[in-house]
Amino acid sequence: MSGGTGDGGELRAAVVTEVGGWLAEQWDPDLSLVEWRRRLAASGWAVPSWPRRWGGRELPAWADGEVAAAIAGAGAVGLPVGSGVGLAAPTILAHGSDAVRARFLPPIVTGEEIWCQLFSEPGAGSDLAGLTTTAVRDGDEWVVNGQKVWTTSAHHADFGLLVARTDWDAPKHRGLTYFALPMRQPGVEARPLRQMNDHRSFNEVFLTDARIPAAWTIGEPGEGWRVALTTLAHERRFGTLGRPVLPSSTGRVVSEAHREADAHFATYDWYPQRAGRVDLVVERARATGRSADPVVRQSIARLLSWHSTGQWTARRAEAARRLGRQPGAEGSIGKLGRSVVARQAAAVHAMLAGASGTLSGADGPLDGVIAEVLVSVPAQSIAGGTDEIQRNILAERMLGLPREPAPDKDIPFRAALRSS
Repeated sequence: MSGGTGDGGELRAAVVTEVGGWLAEQWDPDLSLVEWRRRLAASGWAVPSWPRRWGGRELPAWADGEVAAAIAGAGAVGLPVGSGVGLAAPTILAHGSDAVRARFLPPIVTGEEIWCQLFSEPGAGSDLAGLTTTAVRDGDEWVVNGQKVWTTSAHHADFGLLVARTDWDAPKHRGLTYFALPMRQPGVEARPLRQMNDHRSFNEVFLTDARIPAAWTIGEPGEGWRVALTTLAHERRFGTLGRPVLPSSTGRVVSEAHREADAHFATYDWYPQRAGRVDLVVERARATGRSADPVVRQSIARLLSWHSTGQWTARRAEAARRLGRQPGAEGSIGKLGRSVVARQAAAVHAMLAGASGTLSGADGPLDGVIAEVLVSVPAQSIAGGTDEIQRNILAERMLGLPREPAPDKDIPFRAALRSS
């Protein structure tokens, strides 16, 4: 079955019926997780919107969501969670050579290889194009030296999405190349970072003569910035994705899927606090006896209004995705909106808790959850592109305002680096 870009009811019903019939015949909870996902991938139902050549069915983009819902409804297991499916796969599909697609897409779909994202550096966060990690060609390999930071999952990833500088004499945006970096080699060292909320979700990664096969570039040398923009666009959507719906039944594949999800989301167990824990606000107002306070009520109403607006934006983005559109500016709108919600939620929690909100552990409200909210919320405005970057994107790409001055845009990066 294949279809165009529409979402006609007849095609949608046919897709749901066909995948339901396939699941009734093929779902086997006694398989291993990898065996089941290989079967799912071979059928084309793992990623039905992908081209047939790469394991899909060439269906409209909405089919991914419809099929995922059908798989969950049948009590079966779908795609793995993580940066592999969310970031690496769409980037490789869009920019990778056929050899790169053939090497990396299948084990991403089955969950056999874990990915991380090696973008930010100590001196290149918001100005990502100013990165200084280098890759130098050495025969059939690239040799990489430098440092990355704020890398989730680097300590157990198999591969990293790496952007490195390959031409110091080109302007900074045109001297970058995008790679698939093998993480399990002597030249790659991941060190955990302790955050101010006492979690250790991120790593700094030191690259010392790390090696990458020459064929494992994603896009052509010098096109790394263009490829990175694809990843970043998907990252803004990927950051909103929650825990997958997994069956509660027994069986090997189910138990292994739950262990996989538990291991992945253990890294993100503080993310609800980073988002502000809007879900706790009304009950906290009642518990503290402040629910009738007009100032408190106005603050909560303002917060819930922003929160609802953000949910509508997310639904609008998902509707665009179902129509086959690539991630666009709505990702920046949503990201910026989540920062506003998080800050307002933290302010409301602080208003309700008073000084006790600074107490952690059993001494603090909700066993320290409120304190964790207060110290975690600032990360919402930084991770995945700062608020300032999102405003620039919206101003320049949506509103048509003049671009921010960039005097170093067209000069060799080597000269720009010296002049700074």
